[in-house]
Amino acid sequence: MTQTLQRDLFGLDEPPEPPVAGLFADVVFDRPLDHAFTYAVSDDLAASIAVGKRVRAPFGRGDRTTIGYCVRLTETPPTRPVKELTAVLDDDALLDDHLMRLTRWMADYYLCGWGQVLNAVVPAGARDKAGTRLRMFIEAVARKETPAHLPTKQGAVLQYLHEVHHPVELRELTRRMHCGPGPVEALVSKGLARRIARRMDHFIDAGEESGEPVGPITLNADQRRVWAELEPALHGGGFQAFLLHGVTGSGKTEIYLRAIEEVVRQGKEALVLVPEISLTPQTIARFQGRCGETAVMHSHLGDAERGGHWRRVAAGQVQVVVGARSAVFAPARNLGLIVIDEEHESTFKQESTPRYHARDVAVMRARLENIPILLGSATPSLESWHNAQRGQYTLLTLPQRVLDRPLPPVTLIDRRHEEPRRGRVPALSAGLEHAMRDALREGGQVILMLNRRGFSTHIHCPSCGHIESCRFCDLGLTYHKQRDVMLCHYCGYEEAPPKNCQLCGQAAVRYHGLGTEKLQTEVEELFPNYVVRRMDSDTMRRPGSHGRTLAAFREGLIHILMGTQMIAKGLDFPNVTLVGVVNADVGLHVPDFRAAERTFQLLAQVAGRAGRGPRGGRVIVQTLTPEHPCIALAAAHDYAGFTAAELIHRRAHNYPPYQRMARVIVRSHDQQAAGAFADRLAAAFAEILQKLAEKGPAEVRLLGPAEAPVFRLKGYFRYHFQLQSPSAATLHQVLRAVLPMQRPPTGVEFTLDVDPFNML
Repeated sequence: MTQTLQRDLFGLDEPPEPPVAGLFADVVFDRPLDHAFTYAVSDDLAASIAVGKRVRAPFGRGDRTTIGYCVRLTETPPTRPVKELTAVLDDDALLDDHLMRLTRWMADYYLCGWGQVLNAVVPAGARDKAGTRLRMFIEAVARKETPAHLPTKQGAVLQYLHEVHHPVELRELTRRMHCGPGPVEALVSKGLARRIARRMDHFIDAGEESGEPVGPITLNADQRRVWAELEPALHGGGFQAFLLHGVTGSGKTEIYLRAIEEVVRQGKEALVLVPEISLTPQTIARFQGRCGETAVMHSHLGDAERGGHWRRVAAGQVQVVVGARSAVFAPARNLGLIVIDEEHESTFKQESTPRYHARDVAVMRARLENIPILLGSATPSLESWHNAQRGQYTLLTLPQRVLDRPLPPVTLIDRRHEEPRRGRVPALSAGLEHAMRDALREGGQVILMLNRRGFSTHIHCPSCGHIESCRFCDLGLTYHKQRDVMLCHYCGYEEAPPKNCQLCGQAAVRYHGLGTEKLQTEVEELFPNYVVRRMDSDTMRRPGSHGRTLAAFREGLIHILMGTQMIAKGLDFPNVTLVGVVNADVGLHVPDFRAAERTFQLLAQVAGRAGRGPRGGRVIVQTLTPEHPCIALAAAHDYAGFTAAELIHRRAHNYPPYQRMARVIVRSHDQQAAGAFADRLAAAFAEILQKLAEKGPAEVRLLGPAEAPVFRLKGYFRYHFQLQSPSAATLHQVLRAVLPMQRPPTGVEFTLDVDPFNML
């Protein structure tokens, strides 16, 4: 973006005074700008300024005070006049050199402003000092002579301050000396003591609800082989990426724990990333019980808790950080290992600026800090699997479950030929219902997974065919019976269910489709003597509800646990002898090239919840497409077969991992304006690609623009197109050549997503 355009957009005025010798700071702001702005640092601020601290600076037309981050200090005067910083906001740098380099790489790779990245990775609790308060400390002033005739209380306080040789908090001082603040204030007024204001952390970690930690276990032959390959890297240091592919129940977590223990023994720190839904008390207890002081960071924490954990990690008070996506930015100062569990999870992808993937950022952080990284999954992403196949990652395998327990047998039930019962097709087939009765009668527990919440997935009129849809999205509304409301799961729009069709007025509206709420009703009717609980985002809203439900299930107080994908991963319950997938086709037939991969991963993961104990177990999968490769191969526990077939498909269509991809979305409340700008933007890309083609074979492919699969979302009309290239560098070159020069008209926005995961 040229300086002229930036000045046009943000009103950057030329300061009146030219720069003189002194200290200068490069500052970035939370703006989509690709460079820093230079400011003069006054003598008053020179002692407190540092890279990684936030500053206040005049910015834009009118010199509006704006907060930015200092990213560089220099004594070389700039060639043009500069403004002066007005304040330094932080006592300590919020980011060290490692995180500064990592965020700079993110800004370059994901093509967003460095200031946008910095503002996103530092939690609000750390920026705003949430969970801290100013406390007053008192220290003695060094003097050659102490006044001889001080009152008794003042003399005692002064003597104590000289003896301890450090500042003492005022409240602590008065408590120890059995006096009020009067004698202390008198010493200050006489110049014998002075006040020091310090911002102190009063965040108290209440801890996580967790079970008893499990001690080390004896490794089996496969685990010993994996450990023998991994251990030298933990001792030798240096960057090396390992992909641990282990079937469900194969003991991957024990490998993680041993690796972390080894790093902690060396006086270093470890960072563990897990999907948000896997941050269960059971998972947390494993790390807290064996790996030293542990900080847990996830989205349910308040600002004070987030800020408190951030400061504890930065102060070196924590050996292990366990957290979800944003924990990849934890300010560990002596990192020795990064672990990513369930590395295939799509929740590691951020869907707002900066649109980073935590797995890829973690790999880059490990590279920049020259440490090993361990990625693990029973169903690795095709990108990671491809990296292992071509030698970028070292592949480690755990092909068998611990204690030689077999993987559970999987039965597919074809629901296309299911006979209706009492005039309708029930949620549970006869085969699944009978299997549940057998499992429960024998004292086992049952997990049922349906990855669709609500009661009825759509409401339609049989007379005219009208489907009740969201006012702001091109999506049908889902009926939630408990709240008696129709709800859009994308924008949150709510509406009362109609008594008559809103299009033709007929009273025969019908509720169709199956969600977890309806499934719970049917299961409770079929099994009235058993305790049934549902886990989805509707029932797990209260803090701790997730952990309490799982604890009750572990104790046998719940017989049937049902829910969405949050029950499919990371759970280890030995008494689960049956897992049922109510509808395996949810999410399969959508316009997304990763749909088959996600379906395979979900089925394989939920099947892995069965048969983890000595009683064994089985899995029943209900589907309308039992012949689909992702379903048939998941039933056979054949990950290698699925990846081989899917990679052939990806290569044929130039999809990742064989080519890199970027997706551009243009949106506006005005459909015509959005379409016109999408055409203009695509034409600009086509012009650049034509110039590249004249120099040699075209390496970038442009698809679109076209209406997005969900054309209207949250009131915006959306057009999208994508660019693909075998070379990430070439793709970035094209994007940088076009996007900074495009200024959308008023009311039109565009976003760029590098390595997109959501294609809808």
